[in-house]
Amino acid sequence: MALDPALDPGIAGFLQLIEASGYPPMSESTPEVARKAFRAMTCDLVTDETRVPVGSTEDVVADGVPCRVYRPDVAGPVPTLVYVHGGGVVIGDLETHDQTCRRLCSGADVVVLSVDYRLAPEAAYPAAVEDVLTAVRWAHAHLDELGGASVLGVGGDSAGGNLSAVASQALPDLVDAQVLIYPAVDMAGQHPSKEENGTGYFLDTPTMLWFGGHYLGSGADVTDVRHSPLLAESFEGLPPAVVVTAQFDPLRDEGEAYAAKLAEAGVAVDVHRYDGLIHGFIDMGPLSPAAADAVDDVAARAKALLHGLV
Repeated sequence: MALDPALDPGIAGFLQLIEASGYPPMSESTPEVARKAFRAMTCDLVTDETRVPVGSTEDVVADGVPCRVYRPDVAGPVPTLVYVHGGGVVIGDLETHDQTCRRLCSGADVVVLSVDYRLAPEAAYPAAVEDVLTAVRWAHAHLDELGGASVLGVGGDSAGGNLSAVASQALPDLVDAQVLIYPAVDMAGQHPSKEENGTGYFLDTPTMLWFGGHYLGSGADVTDVRHSPLLAESFEGLPPAVVVTAQFDPLRDEGEAYAAKLAEAGVAVDVHRYDGLIHGFIDMGPLSPAAADAVDDVAARAKALLHGLV
């Protein structure tokens, strides 16, 4: 297909390279192969020279859930952000999102607790929800040992944004802020961007169906807010949020609809769309200066939100 001329040139080159590679799409692959491919596109490309520096890292176990703590190189108490990685709840792990967590840790001056939740199809819905809620509860109980400040945020990209929104709805008394990066919040919903951007822009319709099939299986209740938080009856009293989307992302409209519902309920929300970019831009800084700038901007918005609550 012809790519929209408004697409960022670096991203366009990446998409053209994928198309020319001849490799089968993820939707025709197995979870095991897809996980290896995702690692090859993310953590396998990182070198000692390109790894974002932070104050320290430490692997911990949060009531049975493996996690990694990133500490910024700053003095004094700082907020804590529980980070939930993307990947359709099928792919992704602590390593694929190591750079993202490092960028947020250093760029937002926060302690990041990255959650290695169970993946589908080996552990289908609601295993990931349960693991994330466990990690959030653990983080809240250990704030003194983490960031030291009393502020706890939850954030993530794509499926991680979904799980972060779900956690914010389930634990509003524990979560002080949410950072949702192109979140999937309406698993079965129909939105114009799913049609407009469902082909040729990295995350396509067959891949979304592949993810959903592995995560939810057959016969799932499509109205369950623990996988589709956009369908919640009330948004009142939820934590303030940063919600970011991308112009050429099929999930763009549901993310912006979620931000609108928060605003309508009186929740403070900073919503921003990054023009020219696609789903997954959080990992694409090395390919695109525009994506790199967007990641820096997301970190700045997260910093303003989280430190504004201290």
